[in-house]
Amino acid sequence: MSSHDFDLLVIGAGSGGVRASRIAAGHGARVAVAEEYRVGGTCVIRGCVPKKLLVYGSHFAEDLEDARRFGWQIEGKRFDWAVLRDNVAAEVDRLNGLYQNTLDNNQVTTLLGHARIIDAHTVEVEGQRHTAGTILIASGARPFTPDIPGAEHGITSNDVFHLPTLPRRMVIAGAGYIATEFAGVFHELGVDVTLINRSETILRGWEPALSDRLLQISMAKGLNFKLNCRLERVEKTEAGLVLHFADGKTMETDVVLWALGRVPNVEGLGLEDVGVALNEKGAIAVDADNRTNVPTVFAVGDVTDRVQLTPVAIREGHSFADRQFGEKNWHVDYNAIPSAVFSNPPLGSVGMTEAQARNAYGQVKIYTSDFRPMKNVLAGRNERALYKLVVDAASDRVVGAHMIGPDAPEILQAVAIAVKAGLTKAQFDETMALHPTMSEELVLMR
Repeated sequence: MSSHDFDLLVIGAGSGGVRASRIAAGHGARVAVAEEYRVGGTCVIRGCVPKKLLVYGSHFAEDLEDARRFGWQIEGKRFDWAVLRDNVAAEVDRLNGLYQNTLDNNQVTTLLGHARIIDAHTVEVEGQRHTAGTILIASGARPFTPDIPGAEHGITSNDVFHLPTLPRRMVIAGAGYIATEFAGVFHELGVDVTLINRSETILRGWEPALSDRLLQISMAKGLNFKLNCRLERVEKTEAGLVLHFADGKTMETDVVLWALGRVPNVEGLGLEDVGVALNEKGAIAVDADNRTNVPTVFAVGDVTDRVQLTPVAIREGHSFADRQFGEKNWHVDYNAIPSAVFSNPPLGSVGMTEAQARNAYGQVKIYTSDFRPMKNVLAGRNERALYKLVVDAASDRVVGAHMIGPDAPEILQAVAIAVKAGLTKAQFDETMALHPTMSEELVLMR
């Protein structure tokens, strides 16, 4: 038996930390996890899950409007923000309890409070020190707030789930997936939304055809965009907030939402005291085994700032625990990771963009389907879906799949299996279409 209190002490009970704790305990390790807020982490408590529930709630605005063309007469409809907000909060509470039950049922000790690493085998939580053979940092990331005067008057994605009332006007600073998702949500809930960004594009890094289509559709829906602008300060007044831009122009709003990306949670962990190195992005530097430069200290998930996605953190935590405590030597494969933006309409993507494929292979073939979904046709909604396949011309392998339209993320998950498996365009073509569906377009592109 080890002379330490625990074989593994995990800092952070989010997706990666909980999975690592459970798997390590299943291998017989004595495990503790320290968490300063709530078990479940960003995804469950203040991220993916409550955000997706808001997306569902907001989409009823269009569904109820479209219902009239399908014969439904719905009188007296109205929206109550407090009902949606509180029901989402209740679901978060339920999931928080399930995550805690998972730890308890696997005999994982939960240490509530802020954790700080004292040395290579010691972690202090709320003044009490605990020793462990191995320390795993899974503290995640937090929303970035700009360093400008008045930034404190804005809110972040952590706060939107607790708004006491819906604002009349909202400005969202940023143009990534968080910004575009909340822009769609609050616009559908009746808020006058303006998205501002320093560059002229949204969803940088995504297939440009998809981001351009989302911008066009969003503008047609009535969302406002102020691109190529630099925000210099935020002024609080009796009437609300005034945004001051570098070109001298101003904009009034009730709420400013900072959606400018996320930064690793490394402060206050004692990393400098024990000598854990950070990389050029300020994240914890790790090797292929998730080990830091301190042999007994490891890190997984968003705190390493490699791929900030919940399933990636879960798989990293799982592989770490298997290698360290289960003698199962496997590693996460970061190729062809599917991702989605739950905007309105949503996007799904896996593999290479067209530009990336041309750089990698030279000769590529591009197949697209630009169509109006059947439901939109009868609803009288002039929104078109766009599917795009990127194919390596030499091997005929489908190396990228990108789509925007209803249920795109649900469809994309299945397509990701084909891209991951290296299937060819010919094999897509040999697959019989499932009619009438939107997804049949994937096997009908010529």
